[in-house]
Amino acid sequence: MSLVHPRPDERHVKFADIPLLKAAVTTEFNIEGYPSDDFIDMVIKNKPHQCTLLPDLPGALTSDTGWDTITHRQSLKNIVARLHDHGIRVSLFIDPIADRLYAAKETGTDRIEFSPPPYAHDFQKDKAHAVEPFAIAAKICNDLNLGINAGHDLNLDNLKYFAAHVPGLMEVSIGHAIVCDALYLGLKNTIQLYLRELA
Repeated sequence: MSLVHPRPDERHVKFADIPLLKAAVTTEFNIEGYPSDDFIDMVIKNKPHQCTLLPDLPGALTSDTGWDTITHRQSLKNIVARLHDHGIRVSLFIDPIADRLYAAKETGTDRIEFSPPPYAHDFQKDKAHAVEPFAIAAKICNDLNLGINAGHDLNLDNLKYFAAHVPGLMEVSIGHAIVCDALYLGLKNTIQLYLRELA
């Protein structure tokens, strides 16, 4: 899976690169971002396999919290339906909070993406306690037939334990940690190490 996050300031990827990447990528293509009108138009034009919707406004430094799917349920429902009309699978960035997961299901989203910085932060102190909210939330998602993705702050130290305790995990989006590890280990070797953690 190839993931891009075209922010308004283009610090991650240039908008002009999106169609070039779409043409070159041979794996699944995922475009993530805040669902402004311009962003949604760009996604529909390029038709990725998946679009991950983030709640961070254009000026945000990074994506560090999930959708309040209760407050934004109707607007998300409209956006999800529009993307579905173009054959694009949708994932919502979300925290492991039960009522927000139930509300996410009502938006029509195909998947949710857990943001696990709290897990990564607490992993060394008490990994069982750190993963517990995500394990509980994953069971709710499985009951609701919501696919589960995860991203942010997963790495070679904590990925295997997370994957082993979050039932139904379908994909992980890891960028920063892979790039950092690749500087020392090489990209090919690093990717193999991450795949081994998920085996």
